[in-house]
Amino acid sequence: MTHPLPSTHGLPPRRSATRRLAAVLALACALSAPPGMLAAQVAPANATAAATSATTSPRAAATVSTVSLATGLEHPWGLAFLPDFEREGRVLVTERPGRLRIVDTRSGRIGPPVEGVPAVAARGQGGLLDVSLHPQFASNRLVYLSYSEPDAQAPSTNSTAVARARLDGNRLTDLQVVFRQMPRVSSSHHFGSRLVWDRDGRLFVTLGDRFSRRDDAQGLDNHNGKIVRIDADGGVPADNPFVGRSGARPEIWSLGHRNVQGAALHPQTGELWAHEHGAQGGDELNIARRGANHGWPVITTAREYVIGTTIGEGTERAGIEPPLRNWVPRSIAPSGMAFVTSDRYPGWQGSLLIGALRGEMLVRLVLDGRQVLREERLLEGQARIRDVRQGPDGFIYLLTDARDGALLRLQTAP
Repeated sequence: MTHPLPSTHGLPPRRSATRRLAAVLALACALSAPPGMLAAQVAPANATAAATSATTSPRAAATVSTVSLATGLEHPWGLAFLPDFEREGRVLVTERPGRLRIVDTRSGRIGPPVEGVPAVAARGQGGLLDVSLHPQFASNRLVYLSYSEPDAQAPSTNSTAVARARLDGNRLTDLQVVFRQMPRVSSSHHFGSRLVWDRDGRLFVTLGDRFSRRDDAQGLDNHNGKIVRIDADGGVPADNPFVGRSGARPEIWSLGHRNVQGAALHPQTGELWAHEHGAQGGDELNIARRGANHGWPVITTAREYVIGTTIGEGTERAGIEPPLRNWVPRSIAPSGMAFVTSDRYPGWQGSLLIGALRGEMLVRLVLDGRQVLREERLLEGQARIRDVRQGPDGFIYLLTDARDGALLRLQTAP
């Protein structure tokens, strides 16, 4: 089915043309504004209490610092630890302009670009995004990449794709695209995208609503604003929630998402936890359950950029999965996420760590089961944190989003 681009960028038609134009023209500034540039808005009076009741500590209770392992990475986006990491210290890092590199964390050496990476639409928020190793990488050498793929027939349009290939030295071979987000859109925003393996060896792919197509997030006939789940070869798992439903894309796992750039499997329950960007406020942390509708853009605490008006019909409704945590009135722009399971950081086991781009910090959420008890803010003002991973050695590793980006290791201060 063809979906024409809405001329209003998803704004309700009753708004004046002037206000619509002002909101759209302000997008570029809003997306790249440093902290403090956007005016704060008033939090909705009926915001879900469970999602906003956690205490936010103005300063972290623990004292932590970072060790720089490698610098000179251009907008690094995703990180994967190679099997020899504990012996050789090697990791794979994606750079958003379209390069995949092997980085030696012991010497700081950044290898030349890996050959055979697919072409990417490197504009706006697009480019080479996440990287993940197949669970049996040690035997099959399969690497998975998510990226914004240009349409060869209509180069101005693009969508998020996932490709897999075998890593042979410094080259990718046998490249195969295993998933393509549909429809393709003429947009440089909201691609997602994180890659997470479930316990059955199926792959979750988080996606975005493409910004100009936000209403698509509530439809099952497209992939925009969804999390999808596929087999390792791109097939559709028979137990996906919408398999067999007429008109539905069978890859869909959950819907009603805006732009999901952080996801991780809960180490005890195996549930997929994911966070997503709000607009002006309204960032969310969710458990992406099978078939769940997370509301966007109908149910949300987010506000329209610049003009600050409400989006959708309200902040809660029966049948809509409420977030575990949301951030209002100011967005932190979350990206990257990891559960802490190691004992490297005293008192942190079971915590959830989230990177922040606009917030330029690392957020630690203290959990009690599925409840967020407390939030601590670490490394404030130091860097835009794009990715957060716990390594095989139990340490936490961070990627900073900058033209001269860095790979960092988090450590407790002596």
